[in-house]
Amino acid sequence: MHGDQPASLPVDLWVAVTIIIGCIALSAFFAASETALTGASRARMHALERNGDIRAKLVNRLLRRRERLIGTALLGNTLVNIGSSAFMTSVLMVLVGERGALYATGIMTVLLLVFAEVLPKTVAINNADHISLLVARLMSIFVAVFGPVLMAIEALVRGVLKLSGVPAGERKSELTGAEELKSAVDLLHQEGGVERSDRDMFGGLLDLDEMEVSDIMAHRTRMATLNADLPPEELVREVVASPFSRLPVWRGEPDNIIGVLHAKDLLRALTASGGDVAHFEVEKVAVPAWFIPATTTLKDQLNAFRKRKSHVALVVDEYGVVMGLVTLEDIIEEIVGDIKDEHDLAVQGVHPQQDGSVIVEGSVPIRDLNRVMAWDLPDEEATTIAGLVIHEARAIPETGQVFTFHRFRFEVLRKVRNRLASLRIVPALARDTAKGTPSR
Repeated sequence: MHGDQPASLPVDLWVAVTIIIGCIALSAFFAASETALTGASRARMHALERNGDIRAKLVNRLLRRRERLIGTALLGNTLVNIGSSAFMTSVLMVLVGERGALYATGIMTVLLLVFAEVLPKTVAINNADHISLLVARLMSIFVAVFGPVLMAIEALVRGVLKLSGVPAGERKSELTGAEELKSAVDLLHQEGGVERSDRDMFGGLLDLDEMEVSDIMAHRTRMATLNADLPPEELVREVVASPFSRLPVWRGEPDNIIGVLHAKDLLRALTASGGDVAHFEVEKVAVPAWFIPATTTLKDQLNAFRKRKSHVALVVDEYGVVMGLVTLEDIIEEIVGDIKDEHDLAVQGVHPQQDGSVIVEGSVPIRDLNRVMAWDLPDEEATTIAGLVIHEARAIPETGQVFTFHRFRFEVLRKVRNRLASLRIVPALARDTAKGTPSR
């Protein structure tokens, strides 16, 4: 009887080894599937499904039931890992006796860690989309097979969580949908997949619902306007000399806006009168002014421009006082960046210097400066660069004062009354990054 046992041992041994290898392969499959499916691009899978890809449809179906998917992967992984360890222990105990359990623990730890965890997950995370499409059909079968067991496990888990006072089934995101999209595009930009201009355009489009017209308007101190009391010849001369085609018209005082004059309407009126400038009456040609609240979002105003078929609106505060002017082009520039034509002024208030510094007019919007220089100065507390300096300094600086904050060095070059007219900005050294601390 003892003579027959060694003859049958090799057969049993090879069967056990085959089962162990199969279990390790299944464990690698479950690990790779979980990593690939949870890391797959939802956007790409959605696009593939719309194009008729059945595998992508299965991936999306699995991702819609993410808890069931993860539960299937964990259950399958646990079963095959325990099975492979049990078979390895039995084999080694036959071969080496009592020490087989100790040897099996060490050997299976290495085999499972390398071949069933690290290796498959590394491959899966680097090829998530491709592998998720390959494993989707088989994982769907496992999800269906393990379904009843998983339902019981989920019920047990929810019961334990409920007894513990932990809310189950609530999934809250700290970011809004727009913020998640912006973060995703910014990450793609950092990885080299999206150009900076494309990232800025996408971010500008998403910001339309968060920004107000007061953030981008031309302030009343920079508005080009027409005095209706001027002689007709001088008024026409000002329209011709202006780089703008639409100009607000006021009478008596600048706050008393009586309309908006379009240069094309002026030309039509002069043509109709045979070029008689002396009898030109601006009130008859100007269209009524359109006043909007300063709190109007850019998205709402863009829709209003399209619906009203108008390109200019005057921004007023809660007391009805004119604060500035916003145009359709201003809103479009928030998306696509600065738009210039042959009549635009060359000076935009940003002047890079050879020493690496930049001389900036205080009225330059922070968003425009960030776009031009690829900087990241915050624009939550202030709209213009002068406003940012005043906010951080907690006072109105004097000419010559220097401040360092947000990794930049700000020097006040010129001040007009209480307004910062010109500043020099340079990236600050690491040792000078103490926010709001004057440099020496």
